[in-house]
Amino acid sequence: MKFIIRSFFRTLRIVLGPFMQVWEFVTRPKGVVRAPELQQAVNQQCQSLVLYQFTTCPFCIKVRQEMRRLSLPIERRDAQHHPQNRDELLQGADTVKVPCLRITDAHGQSQWLFESGAIISYLQGRFAVV
Repeated sequence: MKFIIRSFFRTLRIVLGPFMQVWEFVTRPKGVVRAPELQQAVNQQCQSLVLYQFTTCPFCIKVRQEMRRLSLPIERRDAQHHPQNRDELLQGADTVKVPCLRITDAHGQSQWLFESGAIISYLQGRFAVV
């Protein structure tokens, strides 16, 4: 029974995945425009952030759309198709759950933030243009 359920969802992902990627492309928002020196500061701050994601996860798409809206060049790592990224996520966060934002402070300590709503709130609070 478990095999049948997994096969069903795998097939569903294969069929719906391309449509979700096209929809993400078509509906992507325009990014905010900051003064060059402000954008450079934002880019510097984003170097301490990494988003672990699955390409066709609707919650990951939601976070990526917000990253585009805020013009944030956050590194993205595919935890679905790259075992190394999946292992990093499992080792650091003790679970493979996406989206997950790894926030590294100046001392090299990492905090792992889950749930798309929490990640979006964090990004808006830290990088919102007033």
